[in-house]
Amino acid sequence: MRKDNLIAMKKLFPAVVVLLASLSSTVTLTAQLQSAAQPVDRFLEVNGLRIHYVDWGGEGKQPFVMIHGLDRVARTFDHVATQFTARYRVLAIDMRGHGDSGWDPQGRYLVEDHVGDLEGIVAQLKLRDLVLWGNSTGGRVVQVFAGKHPELVSRVISEDVGPERPRQIADGYAKRVEQERAGWGSTEELLAQLRKANPRMSPTVLEAYVRYGSKKRADGRIEWKRDPQLVKGFVATDLWRFVRDIKAPILYILGGRSTIVPAETQDELRKTLPNAQLITIPDVGHYPSDEQPEEFVRIVNRFLAGENVGTR
Repeated sequence: MRKDNLIAMKKLFPAVVVLLASLSSTVTLTAQLQSAAQPVDRFLEVNGLRIHYVDWGGEGKQPFVMIHGLDRVARTFDHVATQFTARYRVLAIDMRGHGDSGWDPQGRYLVEDHVGDLEGIVAQLKLRDLVLWGNSTGGRVVQVFAGKHPELVSRVISEDVGPERPRQIADGYAKRVEQERAGWGSTEELLAQLRKANPRMSPTVLEAYVRYGSKKRADGRIEWKRDPQLVKGFVATDLWRFVRDIKAPILYILGGRSTIVPAETQDELRKTLPNAQLITIPDVGHYPSDEQPEEFVRIVNRFLAGENVGTR
């Protein structure tokens, strides 16, 4: 090896050492951040059931409570929850009959039953000035809670649901539960089915759905973490008697490809609730926050900042 090459290598060596040390520190920091960005599992006894929720930390900050849709779990908010932890104490709840929460032996799964659990959690944790976000059935829950307890609520986000659930949607869910009774041979099989049925959703969202929302049965097959009796509560629903009493600013974020909140319901919400805003994200379905999370979070942040983001 030539002498000038040896000299160049000696000069380069300290820089390489510094670079490697920097990379090592970066990897360590990334690992620490990933470790820190995990919520804590907590449980409360509410209305005779053990209710599970995850706490992203920040006690003392304004509470931001997230409630999932039917068949989903608290951890299906993971991909968006971290976007709000700097300013809020983010709590995501497993509704009764879902995830790691208890099953009601009498099959009490009406929207009002889920609202009763939220009331119990809020009371036990002494939460006030709430920001509430619910998608699908969770959106119905937060609407009812906000109507019943206007003094506790600061702002509400309802994702692609209004006050009504028509009969055909309820019947469709009962059929799906029956079709899925056999379960799946593996989590990979379940995940492949979800990817095929939801091509617009990111793998991260679907993987969390399977990881936290499914379990292995005694026979080795995979099934959802849900009480089959949920069908008893997923019935035709009219919640206008509660929604009319909402006083807090409420944002309805709708999916452009969804028909869950028809035009006439949208018009009635605008007429009934002076603090309601409605916005549609084009070309997404029933879970806009899953298909376009960045856009969804951007809209929510503007709403929380007091901006007008939709039509009144």
